Amino acid sequence: MKYFIGIDVGTNSSKGAIIDEECRIIASAAVGHTVENPQPGYFEQDADGVWWKDVCSIARKLTGELGREAECLAGVGISALGCDVVPVDESCRPLRKAILYGIDSRASEEIAYLTGYYGKERMEELVGRPFNSSDCMPKILWLKNHEREIYDKAYRFLTASSFLTAKLTGEYVLDSFMASSFSPAYDKNFRIREDVCREMYCEPWQLARICRTIDIAGHVTARASEETGIPEGVPVVTGTDDSGAEAVSSGVVSPGDVMIQLGSTCYMIYCSEQMIQEPRLACGRYLVPGTYSVDGGTNAAGNLTQWLRDNMYQDILEEEKKGGENAYSVLGRRAERIPAGSDGLMVLPYFAGERVPIHDPLAKGLFFGLLLHHTRDHIYRAALESIAYGVAQYLDILKGHGLEVGRIIAAGGGAQSGAWLQIISDVTGFPIYKPEVTVGASYGDAMIAGIGAGGFPGFEYLKKAIRMEKVFYPIPEHRKVYVKGKKQYEKLYENNKSMMHMASETEV
Repeated sequence: MKYFIGIDVGTNSSKGAIIDEECRIIASAAVGHTVENPQPGYFEQDADGVWWKDVCSIARKLTGELGREAECLAGVGISALGCDVVPVDESCRPLRKAILYGIDSRASEEIAYLTGYYGKERMEELVGRPFNSSDCMPKILWLKNHEREIYDKAYRFLTASSFLTAKLTGEYVLDSFMASSFSPAYDKNFRIREDVCREMYCEPWQLARICRTIDIAGHVTARASEETGIPEGVPVVTGTDDSGAEAVSSGVVSPGDVMIQLGSTCYMIYCSEQMIQEPRLACGRYLVPGTYSVDGGTNAAGNLTQWLRDNMYQDILEEEKKGGENAYSVLGRRAERIPAGSDGLMVLPYFAGERVPIHDPLAKGLFFGLLLHHTRDHIYRAALESIAYGVAQYLDILKGHGLEVGRIIAAGGGAQSGAWLQIISDVTGFPIYKPEVTVGASYGDAMIAGIGAGGFPGFEYLKKAIRMEKVFYPIPEHRKVYVKGKKQYEKLYENNKSMMHMASETEV
């Protein structure tokens, strides 16, 4: 029997899983961690102290559960939060804490400068869309402008999955699925644009080489084996970001499939048989050979529900800590008792700015329509509805390009909330599928490792292995409320955009 191990490092936790040749989960593990927010718009994590430490801890626990059968491990897959930047020295030691993905908006001035520098036509040629806070190259330029001493010492500029794969194998690789986050460094054939890199950002050799997600990047080194417990010489695939791996774990492997990943943020991936140009979304190669992805992400989801739980439901959280029911389960039931539309209360979930569809790092969170009869449960349900409106806006963009939406599959921790999935179905008008196995990205990582190492014949095989537990269908009377609510949601931002930007000018 062969086994495959997958480990995913997310925003607030890391998870791992070992599967067998029939995609059955043999062992799993998880560990929590935090995000640092040293000042408004800055979000960071310690690549060694959080990312690598978590990988070592989880790998040791999983291999320990296998015991002697750990020698049967035949492949390793790693995923991690994407669109972040960590500069490292020649020993792959981080020179500073990693600058995180779209929630970190520190490079706004660099984005504005680059947009003006290139101009519309050159931007279309190099990037195909406007820069946004998820792009890595403006973050590298920020390091060059603001932390020159660190920038000058950098041997490589990596993202999280590249860093972790390098720690395991000594090889610096990036999968083609994530290459678009490093635009304009790579062209459509994934070759480094050397002149573009040298002109503005860094030396070409400071970036990782592009491989397919399922390619063998290298093998576990003796040092990595000592730290992780994974036997030396086990093949390691290139890996990917957490959203791509989660999509695979959910069964998004055929054109028309959509994943809605309800993690700390909400990330959406559409598997397409054709490449499209859409400046509001990230478009590029998908993990599955011969397909493309059309992706979009919000900056809030689970981080917003966590903020509400921690600040408005301390009593329920305390009960959970004393051995009571999970607080989110309680909050979900309470939200279900609130009418669709939350009795006129609406939330704009832009508590960390926003990506799709407005791409406005200066956007602000907003509670609108509060009246004396509203309760904290109204606020919680309205927050769930706000993320659903964002999902609906993403789907509208897909439909505007004539893309046919097939199965929409929920993933991430938020997929455990039946209340949230029902709201998303009601708001979007589509059935929402929930898989039986919701371990998440680490499950997908193990599957990717299995394909790369020859344990599984290909991605289509996964369709047989991944089963759906439940389907949430739109409730007609709720749908009517949300059609009207979506129009109000969109106007609410447009009518308050200038005030949000004025508020940013007064922030210290």
